[in-house]
Amino acid sequence: MAVYTDVAAEDLARFLSDYDVGELLSYKGIAEGVENSNFLVHAAGGVFILTLYEKRVAAEDLPFFLALMEHLAARGLNCPQPVKNKTGGMLGKIAGRPAAIVTFLDGVWIRRPTPTHCAAVGEALAKLHLAGADFKMKRANALGIASWRPLYKQAEKRGDSVREGLCEAIARELDALDKSWPRDLPQGVIHADLFPDNVFFLNEELSGLIDFYFACIDTLAFDVAICLNAWCFEPDDSYNVTKGRALLNAYAAVRALSAQEQAALPVLARGAAMRFLLTRLVDWLAVPDGALVKPKNPLEYLGKLRFHQKISSARDYGIGP
Repeated sequence: MAVYTDVAAEDLARFLSDYDVGELLSYKGIAEGVENSNFLVHAAGGVFILTLYEKRVAAEDLPFFLALMEHLAARGLNCPQPVKNKTGGMLGKIAGRPAAIVTFLDGVWIRRPTPTHCAAVGEALAKLHLAGADFKMKRANALGIASWRPLYKQAEKRGDSVREGLCEAIARELDALDKSWPRDLPQGVIHADLFPDNVFFLNEELSGLIDFYFACIDTLAFDVAICLNAWCFEPDDSYNVTKGRALLNAYAAVRALSAQEQAALPVLARGAAMRFLLTRLVDWLAVPDGALVKPKNPLEYLGKLRFHQKISSARDYGIGP
């Protein structure tokens, strides 16, 4: 979440008049994240999140995201629900941007996850994958492997200003991933961005998943690899196998990973690290002046990538007893 586009109070009040949420009482921008502009909105009818879609989010993808949240909630997953306007629509426009209002979820995100938190995430991810199995809409992963070399080209000229030799390291890894990427594993709906700040907890219990704006149809085990990267590393870039085992075992208790998925986990984890290294690098080099946003350091994912490059077996991530 972030704020790239300011919203005037009178414009927001006018926007809310199309919804049965009551009059605007107050609102404030949410500074975390790097993708869309988000506001916490207090109206007479309750508390909501207003999202203005920008940057990588294509307007034609919005019906997929919003319908998916409805679909998952109907199958027991706790996630934000789009608020429909008085004519039944879920999308509007404000400040020149497509926009939607979703329900507010109680909870906080965990800055220092424990194995217990990681297990809860693994269980929730597997339930999401099963709940999405009968979702009919399709959306390709716009940030899948086909996008990584174009992202690299965007950052290539200035990438070494972040660290000397970074571009050469990325180019070598892209060549390796092109040769080894698995393309025949089970596919389905994935969240694709299930970082700690997209998972809420209340009293150590997982209370909800948010931010489905990278969700797509892709390899299910790739989503697991994204979570291993996001949840199971320590601040010094060391991998915490206790956290990894907790996440993987809890996932497998709901949806077992096949032998082929387990064998592919090291290369999928390398790909997940590359995806976030590249998008963070592009964002690091291109944050607009004056944006209320905190760009995330791409070098965190260079450290994770180097760890995965040394792994040959999924057992090193904690699979098994």
